[in-house]
Amino acid sequence: MAFEVKHLQKRFGDKQAVEDLSFELKEPGVYALLGTNGAGKSTSIRMMLGILAKDHGDVLLNGEAFDTRKVNVGYLAEERGLYPKYPIMDQLLYFASLKGLSADDAMDKIKYWGDRLKVNEYLFPERKKGKKFKPTLADQLSKGNQQKIQLMAALISDPEFLILDEPLSGLDPVNTDLFKSVIREEIDKKKYIIMSSHQMPVIEEFCEDITILTRGKAVVQGNLNEIKKSYGRVNLFVKCDEDISDTIQTLGIKVQSDTPAGIQLKVKSEDEARNLLKQLSDTNKTIVRFELREPSLHEIFIESVGEGAEADDQDIAGTNAEEKVSE
Repeated sequence: MAFEVKHLQKRFGDKQAVEDLSFELKEPGVYALLGTNGAGKSTSIRMMLGILAKDHGDVLLNGEAFDTRKVNVGYLAEERGLYPKYPIMDQLLYFASLKGLSADDAMDKIKYWGDRLKVNEYLFPERKKGKKFKPTLADQLSKGNQQKIQLMAALISDPEFLILDEPLSGLDPVNTDLFKSVIREEIDKKKYIIMSSHQMPVIEEFCEDITILTRGKAVVQGNLNEIKKSYGRVNLFVKCDEDISDTIQTLGIKVQSDTPAGIQLKVKSEDEARNLLKQLSDTNKTIVRFELREPSLHEIFIESVGEGAEADDQDIAGTNAEEKVSE
């Protein structure tokens, strides 16, 4: 099964929200869509799902139009969508029925995921003698537990295709680890997953291929490891017991930051880093740490979107308002 997005475009008035976006997910795994707020990630996802009409382009599965009525898709939206005044059990049963599950199958899935995500106490509250039973409403849950219920709704039909838009947003460390373990399980099941997140370490943990968007346009795209290699090992971190600022200045190496923890440098080449190491050794400096590495995804992201980030943030309010009108 191959999932393709080809030349996707969307405009709201005079704002180009998504411009000629193309990528392919050839085999099971996780593909990442990255960008600042307003860069076009959620708009792209909504077009893929058919929630939002596209101006141009194609979304294909095995060469045919991607249709959520024919493909079992689980979607965790960035904007959480539970009905606040309705019982969470009723909502899960309703979402399961939309996916074609029988009441018995749905209840089995709810019990499994309720236990897995540690929310069964809210789904199956204790019935006390002499008191009227009151099911748990969505707005009685914390934001983290509401997010768990929405993840359950996305997974309840055991979808073959998952779209997770900011799945870890607002979670505490314990629940972050819990969600990560669930995502790993879905990856192990050979699911096709598209993930959008602002948390760069999470993307590096799960995703092999990425697209970074700025103002709706892809500015970095491809295999993450290959992208890092293309930058080269130019990030150098040095910590010595002695002051080495004169040596760095003499060699003309760019200092990015100088903190008590050490000095972050940007070198032109590995040879420049080796030359610094030789100078420090020849002058008997006590080298505590000397690390030459490829850039992190965070650093690549900042470099890629730096100029467009402010514009993206300025555009987001107007674009979101126009999306709502369009929907």
